[in-house]
Amino acid sequence: VYRDGIEGVTTVEAAETHPEVPDVVTLGECLTQAYHSDWQGPDTTRSQVVLYYGSFRQAAHDDPDFHWEEQLQETIVHELKHHLESLADEDALEAMDYAMDESFKREQGEPFDPWYFQWGDPLGEGMYGVDDEVYIERGFSSEEFDQLEEVDFTWEGVDFRIAPPEKQGDVHFVVVEGIDLYLQIVLLRQASWRRRLRGALTPSSKPPVVLQSRAQARPVAPPGDE
Repeated sequence: VYRDGIEGVTTVEAAETHPEVPDVVTLGECLTQAYHSDWQGPDTTRSQVVLYYGSFRQAAHDDPDFHWEEQLQETIVHELKHHLESLADEDALEAMDYAMDESFKREQGEPFDPWYFQWGDPLGEGMYGVDDEVYIERGFSSEEFDQLEEVDFTWEGVDFRIAPPEKQGDVHFVVVEGIDLYLQIVLLRQASWRRRLRGALTPSSKPPVVLQSRAQARPVAPPGDE
């Protein structure tokens, strides 16, 4: 089914940079052409997968641990998923690409969308996955945050706690240590209904306060085991 509607795979010798993040090379892309029809399918949606050999070569030069065969397979599968979503008229993969781009901007210290993680794969209520990262959001009003002693969360059936950061901010990314996973607790400031109403009546262009800190996770013993 992956090959339905695929015209072929083309290799380009030159490297291709990301349109919005010039420091990142684009390994491949899916060029899709939809033909006018009342329904979408392999007969009306045709795609060409393009692989940039120069980008692979540049990535291998920059990263000594770069695995050509593994990255080639991952890139082809990723682009084929773009084609399948074009057939289904879905935007999930584009949303993931957006989340990954914004995550990279954050890592590079560039301006980014602080709610980018919400464009990732839903893993549960208030939980999102972006590539190999997991984000768990928690909302607190200013009053609730001031009285907060610990922040609880659950991962893979195990309950954990972390100490809250000193400052709340509007969006606070807390990188959790002590877990074999890149997991972040995202603390979101929740406004009261009066403040939300006042903000709607007097809109402000003031950017949100975005903070980042680290905290050590502590497993919570089941009742009776403490």
